[in-house]
Amino acid sequence: MTPVLARRNPAAKLAAALLFSLPLIVTLDPVAPAVAVTVELAVLPFFGVRPLTLLRRAAPLLLSIAGLLVTLLLFAADRSGTVLLDAGPVLLTTGVLWTALGMALRVLAIALPGLIVLATTDPTDLADALIQNARFSPRFALGALAAFRMVPLLTDEWRTLAAARRARGVDAGRNPIAAVRIFTSAAFALLVGAIRRGVRLATAMDARGFDARTPRTVARRQTFGHPDVLLMVAAAGLSAAALATSVLTGAFRPII
Repeated sequence: MTPVLARRNPAAKLAAALLFSLPLIVTLDPVAPAVAVTVELAVLPFFGVRPLTLLRRAAPLLLSIAGLLVTLLLFAADRSGTVLLDAGPVLLTTGVLWTALGMALRVLAIALPGLIVLATTDPTDLADALIQNARFSPRFALGALAAFRMVPLLTDEWRTLAAARRARGVDAGRNPIAAVRIFTSAAFALLVGAIRRGVRLATAMDARGFDARTPRTVARRQTFGHPDVLLMVAAAGLSAAALATSVLTGAFRPII
């Protein structure tokens, strides 16, 4: 049986993710995003997402957050508070630790809802819901769907490029400069291939009438009911509760 929140309308799940995560932008403290991350992890069973599955999907995000955390700890301008570590050029204080922790948790809290929605939503159903329920332009929704469907092709093409270079004996070895040059060349080749494929796909979609101005019919009806509204209201309420917790604990630091 499909978990209760995974059955909700795709447009409602996307709206709930935005309503929950976007208000967290207004504060710099780590308390509100920490509460938000706790809530996000608590609702995983109701979406049917396993923690290990979410961890694999969030691996690139976690690596980016780790880089952000290290950068802020080393180069942040605010060095107020008690000194925790003074090792030559590295000066770690409670102020910079609080700022770095808040930024890292905020990025994680804002990104996780989107990952959960994508893990439990079929892209075709999402495009249908955006057209039928959110009144998005079919051209935009179907174009975004086509682009999303092409993402796995980029991964396969990157592997093909890497295999072709290895077959020709192109290897950087232990030379970091050569590794950067080879990576840049492969990324440029991947970009050119993606642009060409996108142009061909856009031409094919236009030829098949996807850009027609006549009203479109739908093959898969997406219903939007009271449970979907309750999901959006609950998301907004939980986000407000996270901010309220930050204010009540005295940790709230407005971004402006």
